[in-house]
Amino acid sequence: MNFFEHQARARSNSRRVVGLFLLAALVIVAAINVVVLAVFVLGEAPEDVDAMLLPTMFAATAITVAIIGLGSLYKVLALKRGGGAVVRDLGGTLVPEDPGDFHLKRLRNVVEEMSIASGVPVPEIYVLDREAGINAFAAGYSTADAAIAVTRGTLDRLSRDELQAVVAHEFSHILNGDMRLNVRLMGLIFGLLVLGMTGRKVLESMRHGGSKKDGAPLMVIALAVMVFGYLGVFLGRMIKAYVSRQREFLADASAVQFTRVNHGLTGALMKIGAFAAGSKLTDADGEEVAHMLFGDGVGYSALTATHPPIDERIRRVDPRFDPQLLTKLTAFETRFAGMDEDHEPLGAMALLSGKIERKSETADAPGAPQSIVDRVATPTLAHVEFASDLKSGLPPVLIAAAHQRERAIDVVLALLLSRETTHRAASEALIADRLGSTRRDGAIGLIGLLEDLPASSYMPLALIALPSIKRRPESELTAVVECLDALIHVDGRLDLFEFALARLIRQDLFESRHPGQSQSMTKLPHVEADAVLLLRMLAAHGGSAERAQRAFAAGLSVLYPRSAHRFAAPPDNWPEHLDRALTALDGLIPPAKETLVLALATTAMFDGGLTIEEAELLRLACAALHCPLPPIVPMRTA
Repeated sequence: MNFFEHQARARSNSRRVVGLFLLAALVIVAAINVVVLAVFVLGEAPEDVDAMLLPTMFAATAITVAIIGLGSLYKVLALKRGGGAVVRDLGGTLVPEDPGDFHLKRLRNVVEEMSIASGVPVPEIYVLDREAGINAFAAGYSTADAAIAVTRGTLDRLSRDELQAVVAHEFSHILNGDMRLNVRLMGLIFGLLVLGMTGRKVLESMRHGGSKKDGAPLMVIALAVMVFGYLGVFLGRMIKAYVSRQREFLADASAVQFTRVNHGLTGALMKIGAFAAGSKLTDADGEEVAHMLFGDGVGYSALTATHPPIDERIRRVDPRFDPQLLTKLTAFETRFAGMDEDHEPLGAMALLSGKIERKSETADAPGAPQSIVDRVATPTLAHVEFASDLKSGLPPVLIAAAHQRERAIDVVLALLLSRETTHRAASEALIADRLGSTRRDGAIGLIGLLEDLPASSYMPLALIALPSIKRRPESELTAVVECLDALIHVDGRLDLFEFALARLIRQDLFESRHPGQSQSMTKLPHVEADAVLLLRMLAAHGGSAERAQRAFAAGLSVLYPRSAHRFAAPPDNWPEHLDRALTALDGLIPPAKETLVLALATTAMFDGGLTIEEAELLRLACAALHCPLPPIVPMRTA
């Protein structure tokens, strides 16, 4: 199953979840109506029953629906704050910009490497410090407001390979659209919980006042509301189990695909199965996020379990797994009790049989446009190692500045200034005018560090800086976006990198401040002009005019086989047109996006390779479509 099939499945599951929720709510409303009718209507004189039947049913239905609906609406609106808010509500602590803790540094490195390898902004990183179990989860509506949280037990007990596998598992949920479904599920099921809590509160209040005889009917109804409300919670758990179990298998498979080593994931799962703390959350209430966790954090029964059994998950990854290894591994748990906090924990297989070496791989050259489609949101070990090497090659001062809330904006400004040769003074004056002389001086001070870096480092550096930028006041972020848009036009020309960087930041900041925006369901015939413009832009950056015509025709035959469009040079104000086109194309349904990416890859790889400009535009288009493309693509010169 590729990225686009995952996206289509997530949308389908989302519709099913809403349908199952409505069915559960309907069952509860009907059950409460029966109790209300039995208490009020059947207790009246026969001649009054007909007159009371409809009003009583209407009132009972309206009140029940209102409680469930308002409860769900309240939770959905609360979750609009983004993934970080979900983690903070559970007691998560944001990982510092420059942590002194060895394990926190390791976590930040792993998450940032996975982000670079995946081609998405770095999510906020949190730790549940009071949780000794091994667990993690990702929360948010999109890559722009995503947050990853791990427990302290995960940091203290897992080796780097095991931690990387857990993070890769969570990135799979981020990339494949599972997060949005998870957050929506949290909001809907909360309404059922509120109904049960309402009935309980009414019962508790009636104990302290009023005549028991006079209040008997109301007590019966309150008891029914409480019982059926908590029955709704049980049904909600079953809905979670229905949508969660299979996705855990898929995320496990993706984690192995990302890292190309299965001992990392099996080691993490084995430690959960062997160690006493397991994956349980003890300090935080894991009920709401149970379906989002890496491992079972609550301990549900088999009927409502949100995760498959550990043995089964391990066997899916390694069919040769022997359950007796869990018993043997249990004996090693005491080795972590007084462990040196500045050293790497040993992996499960290393504890059992000695250290295992990781095998590197090289990125295979794409043999056909379809290989680009297959790479979307599916980084491999080669991409992760590329990200690790790239990040280790960045000057420490630049990395530190990208992590700092006060300096991250300077990094982005320096990236743009470093590409400016003829209008540097005008650009610096613009920054001082829009953002102040301190911001200008900070950016200038970083330019020298960028001079010897390859162009492939620029966009990953921006991805690393984005989480810190998003923590600035909203008024400042608005000024930053306006400054970036003005800055890239100072010299009267606009290259693809400048456009891509400004649009990436603008899109990410907007989505992080407005999570949970509705997604349209557009089809290709409705956006033909926008798709054709994007194809023309890509063809125009591939070389000669003759090649551009042929490349455009090849991509068009994939996208609109019966179309009579011909190649034409992009308009002079192409950034404005391209910006509008990318926004419109983001509304395509997943199968249509897959066709569009295939057409773009067909145009870009018309003669078997990619120019640097084609690769930048292709990755920009994929990012705008929320189809992140890993960074490793073989290049050719125009």
